Amino acid sequence: MAGPAVIAASVGGVVWVLAGVLLGVVLWKTGIAVLRALSQPPMPPPEPGELRKVNVRYRCGVCGMELKLTLAPDEDPPAPKHCLEEMTVVAPLYD
Repeated sequence: MAGPAVIAASVGGVVWVLAGVLLGVVLWKTGIAVLRALSQPPMPPPEPGELRKVNVRYRCGVCGMELKLTLAPDEDPPAPKHCLEEMTVVAPLYD
């Protein structure tokens, strides 16, 4: 007849095996989900007349006026003019 220590050791081994199988299933499902996400084609670009979301800030070098551009027809919009000169791009302070 088996003693309590032998039974506890066998139960502990079964728990470790079940935990390993569960971890393997989770990793397998996660890997399949990542591969499916990567195999999807990228979203098509918006139509030529539609505006895109951008976050670009400009500053006038003459008077110091700042402008935040949030929508533009291009991903890289041309700099606007202020005080008859092109504004310079500045890094956002609090984004």
